[in-house]
Amino acid sequence: MSDAAPVVALVGNPNCGKTALFNALTGSRQKVANYPGVTVEKKVGPLTTPGGRTVRVVDLPGTYSLRARSPDEEITRDVVLGRTQNDVIPDLIVCVADASNLRLALRLALELKQVGRPVMLSLNMMDIARRRGIEIDADKLSREIGLPVVSSVAVRRGGTNALLAEIDRKLAERQGSTAVQWRAPDASGLRSAQKEADRILAAVVQGQGRPDSLTARADAILLHPVAGLVVLLAILFVMFQAVFAWAEPGMDAIEAAFHWLGGLVEAAPLPDLLKSFLKDGLIGGVGSVIVFLPQIVILFFFILVLEDLGYMARAAFLMDRIMGGAGLHGRAFIPLLSSFACAIPGIMSTRVIDDRRDRLTTILVAPLMTCSARIPVYTLIIGAFIPERDVWGFIGLQGLVMFGLYTVGIVGALAVSFVVKRLIWRGKPGEPFMLELPDYKLPRPRSLAIGLWTRATIFLKRAGTIILSMMVLIWVLASFPQPPEGATEPAINYSLAAKIGSAIQPITAPLGFNWQINVALIPGMAAREVAVGSLGTIYAISGGEEAADKIGQALSSQWTLATALAFLAWYVFAPQCASTLAVIRRETGGWRWLWVTFFYMLALAYVAAFITYRVALALGGG
Repeated sequence: MSDAAPVVALVGNPNCGKTALFNALTGSRQKVANYPGVTVEKKVGPLTTPGGRTVRVVDLPGTYSLRARSPDEEITRDVVLGRTQNDVIPDLIVCVADASNLRLALRLALELKQVGRPVMLSLNMMDIARRRGIEIDADKLSREIGLPVVSSVAVRRGGTNALLAEIDRKLAERQGSTAVQWRAPDASGLRSAQKEADRILAAVVQGQGRPDSLTARADAILLHPVAGLVVLLAILFVMFQAVFAWAEPGMDAIEAAFHWLGGLVEAAPLPDLLKSFLKDGLIGGVGSVIVFLPQIVILFFFILVLEDLGYMARAAFLMDRIMGGAGLHGRAFIPLLSSFACAIPGIMSTRVIDDRRDRLTTILVAPLMTCSARIPVYTLIIGAFIPERDVWGFIGLQGLVMFGLYTVGIVGALAVSFVVKRLIWRGKPGEPFMLELPDYKLPRPRSLAIGLWTRATIFLKRAGTIILSMMVLIWVLASFPQPPEGATEPAINYSLAAKIGSAIQPITAPLGFNWQINVALIPGMAAREVAVGSLGTIYAISGGEEAADKIGQALSSQWTLATALAFLAWYVFAPQCASTLAVIRRETGGWRWLWVTFFYMLALAYVAAFITYRVALALGGG
């Protein structure tokens, strides 16, 4: 796709189906979510029109107006007005409108028209509009608004043919025209746009539209202040139970595969040092992380299904009162929920929060949400120290402990935001929380499959890059220097890893941590799941084949319960990975909040691990 190709920009209100249309046009594997604010940066994809013209399609963040009240809306405004440096300048703007909710889209289309570049209106979700009894006279709408108007159904085959034909025609028209200077709409034009939109809407739309009866019936329960919270907690509880119960067959299969690979290396006629590198460093280290892939996929499956159903916005409303009491804006719920998968997109999606102070507070606490990188750590320790049995006859104890760890992270985030709001942002009044509730929609299997595949490949790429490189480093540190002749202690005790871990021992001894844990903590700051691989490599080198294949057994035989619980407490609050800290620096525009986040989380992790260890010892966990 050439950079000289014409650029078509998709602009629309949040939740208008714009991203689904982008996928339909370009074949992109971008995630499609069913709540406002998921698109926080523009995305670019290739498109070949029916006339054979190659164009670049830019998917811009959702916006209600060019006034740009939040950072994500600023991105759209700046691209539309040509204010960005080293960026694509659209040759054609496609204003995407939800045909079943046209009022706000018409105002945006009128604002875009004032900019002075070619604009067309795409009436998306026409099938839903007709099902609700809404009829739109597209020809009359085109005359009234003074723009080409086409209908589209992004999720159906052939549903974009008319749109593609019009894009082709407008670009051909544009090729022979003289360039027009971009201009921002003036304030009076923005104020009058809504009145004009209301007049046009009354002239071209017939039928008031029937509310979705299924959505209304479901919301009577799911938005109830008591029943709704019970349902939300039940969903989260089932999710964490499934992370253990459903993933076991897949984890066993992956573990067996790596055990088989290790056996092949062991039987091969290779030098002992090379065997150790391949088996303990590569296979043992990386394999001990990849084995958790089924659990991560299951977690993302639940999140993607809830997004596509349209439940996330409802959960945000339910949590608004609780979050407001802790000093968080209601819009913070979606970024925080996204952070359960990974804090990076969660922090980026804080751009939907208008107020800078509210946004900074959300960024500070987002890393406390239990991201998927913690799952390998949690699962390893829980599997080694928590018995696999049911509580009350039907609830898995291991899943219950996992649920508890997630709950502690949430409570910690609320507590930190409460302190920040009372000490740093004192006296600032809260703003009302408004969020458009989309209708419930059945998740599309293809969208779910693409989303799961994308996240699985991201995890595997991390395993093949960051985690692999860290495992090689840990193996080198744990294998060299070699012990002197006649040495009676295990070889690893003479290694650099042992020396580094022992040097840190005075600091971590009050937490019950040994030198092996100390070695794992440092690379764990590059990526949390690396800690598991580090422990796998260290115990494989020191403990032989059994420790290499069953790291959980090695830990349960060498750690006390108090140490294991303290290690879990550390990772509930542990400082974020390097990638997340880099995103915090980028999103906040400096180093200050990066270091604030790192050191406050480090302090929380130390205090939590210390208290947990001492309490566990007092209760007989030593």
